[in-house]
Amino acid sequence: MRYLHYDVFTSVPFEGNQLAVYPEPPRDIDVARMQRIAAEMNFSETTFVFPPEGKGDVRMRIFTPGTELPLAGHPTIGTTFALAREGVIARGRESFVFELGVGPIPVSLEWDGGDLAFAWMTQLLPSFGAQIADRAGFAGAIGLEESDLEELPIEEVSCGVAFLFVPVKTRAAVDRVAIDRRALARAYEQARCDDLAIFFFTTDRTGAGGDETVYSRMLAPQFGVAEDPATGGASGPLGSYLLHHGVVDAAQARSMVSLQGVAMKRPSRVHISIDSEDDVITRVRVGGKSVLVAEGNLLV
Repeated sequence: MRYLHYDVFTSVPFEGNQLAVYPEPPRDIDVARMQRIAAEMNFSETTFVFPPEGKGDVRMRIFTPGTELPLAGHPTIGTTFALAREGVIARGRESFVFELGVGPIPVSLEWDGGDLAFAWMTQLLPSFGAQIADRAGFAGAIGLEESDLEELPIEEVSCGVAFLFVPVKTRAAVDRVAIDRRALARAYEQARCDDLAIFFFTTDRTGAGGDETVYSRMLAPQFGVAEDPATGGASGPLGSYLLHHGVVDAAQARSMVSLQGVAMKRPSRVHISIDSEDDVITRVRVGGKSVLVAEGNLLV
């Protein structure tokens, strides 16, 4: 089985988030085999591309090393670049639709001559869920003090996949996060919250070297991903959170960047654009670049 290895949300090899794309898997491959392959690749996600079944251009299945996901950002952006290279997406085409577990997800394309230069993924509109009330207990479960947390909600947000968003005061505190799984489970149970992947972020500009809006980390050990260097599926909800809680205004929300993966030495730049009208979010987009770093064959 032939695969392509991309680094996503970067244009620099060996940065960003790694992705394995299988553009031509056997049509009769079963879920268990795809899951085993994803575990063998051991990237945050692996994708398998199939002919469409509904109103899309292709059907795509996304797997972490431990589970299948109904939607994810970096696999969608990276697979878009892979399919452009394969010629499945014709040069100059402006839009493409993936059939994912949440339904059809459109991607818009920007070209530089014959090469794909940038891709935008449209996500579902946000839904806001559970909040953590015991801030001191939660801070202890993530290795921080309550004083390290911003005076903003610790809240579940989803644009297709739910994450728990934790606003932190400083970059140093974001880097200090260390999850105690048992204590975290107790905090989730107390809040009647699902066992969610956690997205930590700060607007602290200390040490900032670019135009990033937030500095971030995402930890999801329950999905077989100890830490993710770039999380597109969380970035739409992140942008929605920032606008919803007034951290950015409507104009700023249309052009944001999340700098993620620095602690892993795989810096990633995830672009976020949130459109709104009369304080109501009307469109959520996440975008970025990708670079091919390897290709090969899995012998199965």
